[in-house]
Amino acid sequence: MQGFHEGAGMLISNFVLPNDLHVHWSMMIVLYPYITGLVDGAFIIAALYYLFDVKSFKPVARFSLLFALAFLSCATIPLLLHLGRPERNFNMLLTPNPSSAMAGFGYIYAISMGVLLLIVLFVYRPDLVRRGRDAKGLMSFFYRLLTFDSDDLSESALRLDGKIIRFLVGLGIPVAAVLHGYVGFIFGGVKANPTWSTPLMPVIFLFSACVSGIAAIVVAYIFIRKATKQSVDHNCITTCIKTLTGFFILAFCFEMLEVFSHSYLRSGYHHMVEGLLNGPLQNSFWLWQVKICSVIPLILLGVMAFVPLKEKFYTTVAALVSAILLLQVFIMRWNVVIGGQLMSKSARGYTTFHPEWFDKEGIIAVIGVMVIPFIILFILSRIFPFWNNRDEKGVI
Repeated sequence: MQGFHEGAGMLISNFVLPNDLHVHWSMMIVLYPYITGLVDGAFIIAALYYLFDVKSFKPVARFSLLFALAFLSCATIPLLLHLGRPERNFNMLLTPNPSSAMAGFGYIYAISMGVLLLIVLFVYRPDLVRRGRDAKGLMSFFYRLLTFDSDDLSESALRLDGKIIRFLVGLGIPVAAVLHGYVGFIFGGVKANPTWSTPLMPVIFLFSACVSGIAAIVVAYIFIRKATKQSVDHNCITTCIKTLTGFFILAFCFEMLEVFSHSYLRSGYHHMVEGLLNGPLQNSFWLWQVKICSVIPLILLGVMAFVPLKEKFYTTVAALVSAILLLQVFIMRWNVVIGGQLMSKSARGYTTFHPEWFDKEGIIAVIGVMVIPFIILFILSRIFPFWNNRDEKGVI
């Protein structure tokens, strides 16, 4: 009889409602905030140079803008692939509803794309003018279009360009913050899910976005410079790592603060959140996100900050720790998006999620979506050079 009661208790404790058996927001919804986060972090690097005049970021400032533009142009792809009828996204424009939180992304995205594109065109206007002078036919018209039909490279014209760039970058910072903070707001606004419904969610998403974007710039810069057999600016890498350290400490502290707040407050759903973190998410959260991809980078960043290292070794460690942090942010997105849906609305059980390889939102599709921004970045490099001798010598 006692065994029967124990068995019945196990069935009740593992009860999952029928509509919670499947994870509806799957890997494409994990990828969506990850891509927008890369955009925000990359834009922060550019903003620190063009608005706050941090000279150390000059070698990667223009590259950061192009990196952000390439990934921002692909930010909607995961959402469109997730939708069963992606063509219906145009209804947002045909029948606008400013009070819709979901439609808000479309408006914010359009503003972000416009501001970032204008910044790129004004930053690269001198290069485009020089190329346009040598172009003929259709390419000449193309460069005239990109330069706003202005070939004036006088000192006064360049000063005006600089003022316009600073204004646009100043405008772009809050736009970028809203772009990714909005993602956290969407999840934090889901009251029915206790792992999402917290005011810290937008803050966590925003700081982790800065971490992933800066880490991506460090990895991409070092890889491209090494692959093309060009020198790596050590001062630039050092400043990037210091900035990355600051944002990562803040992001990790807020992530742990959310967990400890749940543990200390012990609200009505605490037992479910605790069971989630110590059950289905035990490996992905405590082992991978916290121990491997957070504690180890903290130790490495501490060593880089306080122990003098040779430049080549420092660059190698910088690339390694940045790659780990890119993985950390992706796992964090996974644990929030996928992990938050593993808890049944019954508050008595958990479901599972196993990604497939060839599904519409499977692993192959995710890899394919992540490759597209790099293809766009390569195409952009044919028009907008990442860096050149003029920049490195201090000539605009």
